[in-house]
Amino acid sequence: MWLILAFLSAAFLGIYDSLKKKALKDNAVIPILFLNTLFSSLIFLPFIIVSGTTDMLDGSIFHVASGGWEVHKYILLKALIVLSSWILGYFGMKHLPLTIVGPINATRPVMVLVGALLFFGERLNVWQWVGVSLAVISFLLLSRSGKKEGIDFKHDHWIYMIVGAAMLGAVSGLYDKYLMAPEGEGGVGLDRMMVQSWYNIYQCFMMLAMLLLLWWPKHKQTTPFHWDWAIIGVSVFLSTADFMYFYSLSLPAAMISIVSMVRRGSVIVSFMCGAMFFREKNLKAKAVDLALVLLGMIFLYIGSH
Repeated sequence: MWLILAFLSAAFLGIYDSLKKKALKDNAVIPILFLNTLFSSLIFLPFIIVSGTTDMLDGSIFHVASGGWEVHKYILLKALIVLSSWILGYFGMKHLPLTIVGPINATRPVMVLVGALLFFGERLNVWQWVGVSLAVISFLLLSRSGKKEGIDFKHDHWIYMIVGAAMLGAVSGLYDKYLMAPEGEGGVGLDRMMVQSWYNIYQCFMMLAMLLLLWWPKHKQTTPFHWDWAIIGVSVFLSTADFMYFYSLSLPAAMISIVSMVRRGSVIVSFMCGAMFFREKNLKAKAVDLALVLLGMIFLYIGSH
């Protein structure tokens, strides 16, 4: 069951990325991100209210647990990490082809391993080194593909934003496991619905502050905002993908390494959408780069078992 949920989460995540690209086309980033957090909050707010005022959802997968500051401080940090990743990712995706953004985002498992190597002194085995090497090679090849479209990986700040978003996404993935792991296993043992519901609401208030303080005073001098129905689709597909992701992690037999690898398979869906709907260029070369990333993830998975 948890593996099926992981695959479904990957599919919905790929569609989410594609809808996000459509919504961002010639559009203002900050109001779109605010609306995405608002709609996501509205999706989960009824579950919070019903769980807190009645026993209707008790024992169901939609029940939202309650807790004080000792719990919410962890969720608030989760919201800060995710929102920082989203801000960088949204700005980067607006200005870059989806077929370049997707493979970069797919290298998150590699970033987790490299972070563990640099900051925690962990040692990689041969399989993992091969996986990391394939990811590095794919990144270098992707930079060559990008040059054909006028994108210089060394000097393009949009590329730096996408890389930064991927790094923060990797941090968020590790933090998720810490939040939901039982206390006896070194985690916090938080309820998954509580984490997903409240971090969306915290993000909504953060984005409201950014909207009012940063975007609105200068909105007439910046890119104008226009409504696109894809904005609602972004919230719906992301909330569904995250729900399946958190639910799969909460199941007893779930393996975070497999779930993370399968979830990154969303790049296949977004790559196909970039090719079919956005008519992006240099697809053959980028397909080779993508294949190397996916092969690298397989090596990482083998090396972790």
